[in-house]
Amino acid sequence: MKAMLTSSLGGSSKVNGTRIPAVLIQYNGLLDRLKSIWKQNARVLIICADPSDYEKNDSVYACLKEALPMSGLSVSYIDKCDDRNLGVVDDLGNTDVLILAGGHVPTQNKFMKQLQLKERLADYNGIVVAWSAGSMNCADMVYAGPELEGEAVDPSYERWITGLGITNINIFPHFQSLKDEYLDGLRLIEDITFADSVGHEIIALNDGSYILIDDEKTTLYGEAYMIKDGQQTQICKNGEFITL
Repeated sequence: MKAMLTSSLGGSSKVNGTRIPAVLIQYNGLLDRLKSIWKQNARVLIICADPSDYEKNDSVYACLKEALPMSGLSVSYIDKCDDRNLGVVDDLGNTDVLILAGGHVPTQNKFMKQLQLKERLADYNGIVVAWSAGSMNCADMVYAGPELEGEAVDPSYERWITGLGITNINIFPHFQSLKDEYLDGLRLIEDITFADSVGHEIIALNDGSYILIDDEKTTLYGEAYMIKDGQQTQICKNGEFITL
C-alpha cells in the first residue's frame, strides 16, 4: 500500500459561497508526486467524513469527480461511500485509489469502524489519499484533538482513539490557520495541544505539506512542526523534505 496524507488536498474553491472544482494543490510537489504513483484509468472510492451529511458528501464527490481529471489524474470510475451505500466497500479489492475525506475526526472514525475499514485494508494493495481528518484517522492511535465547541471542556471527550493503523504518525492539519485559534476560551495550541502532547509526538502540517508513505519509506514534504511534551519545533520547511 502507498499513502499520501495531506493537510489539504485541494480540488475545490469557493466562488460566491459555492464550491466548484479546482486543480489539486501543487505546493511542495504534491500533485506531481501523486501523479507518479497514480494508476492509469484508476477506480476511485471516497470515504466520506460524516455518513449522514449528504449535502457535503455530494459536494465533495461532485468536485473531485471533475478535479481529478482536471489535475491530470486518469479516472475510469469514481464513487463515494456514506450511509446510503455502505455495501460499496465490499468491492474495495477492485479499487485503485481510496480517498479519505476531511471533516470531524471522531465522526469519521466511528464510520470507519462501522465499515470495518481497518480490517478491509489489511491486504489492500492500492493507494490511500487523505486530507485533514482522513489523514488523522490513518494513525494507529489517533489524536482526535477537540475542534467543536464544548469538546475541550468535556471530561468525557476522547482525545485518543484507535485508527486505521496505516502509520504511527499523529497529524495536526491546517496548522497555519489554527495556530492562533481559541476553543472554549482556551488557546488551541498552547493550552490544549501542548498539554495533550505530553508523552506523545504530533506533527503539525500547513496546507500544502504532506506525508508520503511508499514501500514502508515515510517522507515529509513542506513546512511542518513537531509538537512533543509541550514543546514546538520546526522540522521541515517549504521546498524541503525529511525522512521520518
